Amino acid sequence: MLVNEFDYNLPEELIAQMPTTARELSKMLVMNKKTGTLEHKIFADVTEYFEKDDVLILNNTKVIPARLIGYKDTGARIEVFLLKNPEGKLWECLIKPAKRAKEGSIVTFNEQLKAKVIGRLDNDKMMVELIFDGDFYKVLDNVGLTPLPPYIQRQMTDEQIKQLDHDRYQTVYAKTPGSVAAPTAGLHFTDEILNKLKNKGVQVGFVTLNVGLGTFRPVKVDNILEHKMDSESFQISEETATMITQAQKDGRRITAVGTTTVRTLETAFAKYGCIQKCHDASELFIYPGYEFKVVNRLITNFHLPKSTLLMLVSALSTRENIMNAYKEAITQKYRFYSYGDCMFIK
Repeated sequence: MLVNEFDYNLPEELIAQMPTTARELSKMLVMNKKTGTLEHKIFADVTEYFEKDDVLILNNTKVIPARLIGYKDTGARIEVFLLKNPEGKLWECLIKPAKRAKEGSIVTFNEQLKAKVIGRLDNDKMMVELIFDGDFYKVLDNVGLTPLPPYIQRQMTDEQIKQLDHDRYQTVYAKTPGSVAAPTAGLHFTDEILNKLKNKGVQVGFVTLNVGLGTFRPVKVDNILEHKMDSESFQISEETATMITQAQKDGRRITAVGTTTVRTLETAFAKYGCIQKCHDASELFIYPGYEFKVVNRLITNFHLPKSTLLMLVSALSTRENIMNAYKEAITQKYRFYSYGDCMFIK
């Protein structure tokens, strides 16, 4: 299967630069995964598609303000993008400009936070040791900026961006810090919608997968079978595992919110033969032909051309159905990508 089979042309003006005025007012394209039939809704209508005892699983990871702007003693400006915390105060990161990041260099972000460059890793990544006292995430909140995808280009100051995206590039149920990108399908949910679903008898559970840049890494091979996914850590609680296991036994519907939730659940089942409490990592690449073991339905945003995320959603239906749905979404001027509208594949 070739990567070019998942290509499409998107007018630049349909790339969402800002969130909707209210989360629940984003458009929702509802697609029957078997027939490809489409309905045009808004996200506030999502409760119509759930019944008592349905299961809804969301990723409660929390985006950290991973973009840091600092200066060396020479006055040179350095940008450090935190990626992953392997241990202690060590962080894998990207540094711009990389040529200024010499081993032993100290970068000062503010009085509370500095970074010492330890050395270079592979894939243009660097290792730094952060220097701080106290609660790291409180320190980070004071100085860090929300990391946004490169296709969001706005004429705003860092402070304006910080005020807008601190809340809106975060789900209302975000709990566990560790992601450098939001699980964007969840951005449409409000506390009110979640309460309506619970009052309807829907069981709501959470998993945690820390979203890294690998989720968005472009596919650089022609044949998708040659692509390798980056590893991303995830956790499933005992409560969520029990909820899903019982739903599977009963034959009840399980709806995942976002591709990260799908990969968490499908990876766990592939490794253990069931959903159980675990702390593991996913390198699962889902593309057409994959047989889903856990997830029946999916709420997801519109994804980039030729991306692994587009391949995953195609696997839940068919490539033809998904590409037709994207064509319709473009015709109807849906907003695409992180701050854009969504699909409900049922």
